[in-house]
Amino acid sequence: MKLIFLGAPGVGKGTYASRVGPHFGIPQVSTGDLVRTEIKAGTPLGQRMKQVVDAGGLVDDATITEMLKNRLAQPDAEKGFILDGYPRTIPQAKALEAFAPPEFVLNINLAENIIIQKIAARRVCKSCGNIYNLADIRVGELHMPPLLPKKEGVCDKCGDQLYQRVDDKEATVKERLEVYKKQTQPLIDYY
Repeated sequence: MKLIFLGAPGVGKGTYASRVGPHFGIPQVSTGDLVRTEIKAGTPLGQRMKQVVDAGGLVDDATITEMLKNRLAQPDAEKGFILDGYPRTIPQAKALEAFAPPEFVLNINLAENIIIQKIAARRVCKSCGNIYNLADIRVGELHMPPLLPKKEGVCDKCGDQLYQRVDDKEATVKERLEVYKKQTQPLIDYY
């Protein structure tokens, strides 16, 4: 089963993928996680990508595609996968067709003002990557309650400190959404 979850940054692709993947016995493959891992490792590639990500940009197609090919070659992806964050552009979609054509594409929508509130309130554990959210979003009938740690600023899972990623700051989120509209939204028509 080869799935793609499309949608703007912060719409919930990763949350849904992390719940659906285990049900089908397939991994969630997040290109954002691949990039963050490379950045955290401090590799030369990671250092170059950090500059792009910190400015709210997207890593170039060739680099992301190569990272994804390497990830999908791992044994846990033999039965399939859920892609979260790839493809982001038409050239990436065409490249994916050549090495792992998707069987199903799901587009997840959420209003931009809600996405901004949600991402700007996200906090991540420095050690284990566990995610929390400080926002209590109520818009009409929509209610997205906060996902708070038991102790403020401390991860329930491992006890390390929580922080706000640079790419989760409001100004960067707005830039990411503009980039998404220009480069990624055409994928909806493509699929």
